Amino acid sequence: MSTTFTHRNLPRLLLQARETVMAHTRPSLREHGLSDQQWRVLRVLGEHGTVETGRVAREAYILGPSLTGVLARMERDGLVRRERDPSDQRRTVVEATAKGRKMVERLSHTVEGHYQWLEKSLGKQKLAQLYGLLDELISLENP
Repeated sequence: MSTTFTHRNLPRLLLQARETVMAHTRPSLREHGLSDQQWRVLRVLGEHGTVETGRVAREAYILGPSLTGVLARMERDGLVRRERDPSDQRRTVVEATAKGRKMVERLSHTVEGHYQWLEKSLGKQKLAQLYGLLDELISLENP
C-alpha cells in the first residue's frame, strides 16, 4: 500500500538543507576537535558571553541531559567554565574560557567564509529571502 501526499516532506528537506550547509563547516570543526553540538555551544557563548545553561540548551538546540555531557567534555578540554549563578545558586552559568574564545574567533572567520560562499552561490537576495522565510516559519510556533 502506498499513500499519496500532497506536499513535499518539509522536515526531511530542512534536514537535507542543514546537512548541505554543514558539509562546508563540519571539516573545519573536526580539524579543531569539535562536534557540531560543541560548536553550537561555543557560538552561543561567543554571541552572548556568560549564559545560563538552560538558555544554552534552548539556543543550541541540545536537550538538557545531552548538554550536561557536552559541557563536561568541553570543560575537560578547557573550552568552557561552569559555575553557580551568583544571583541564584540553583542555576548554573557557563562561559567560554580564553581557549574557547580563541577557538570561536578562529572558526568565526572560516564559518563566515562559508556564508559568503553561500551568498555568492545563491545570491544576496535569495539568501535574504531564505532567512526571511525561515524566520517566518519559526515565528508560526512562537507568535
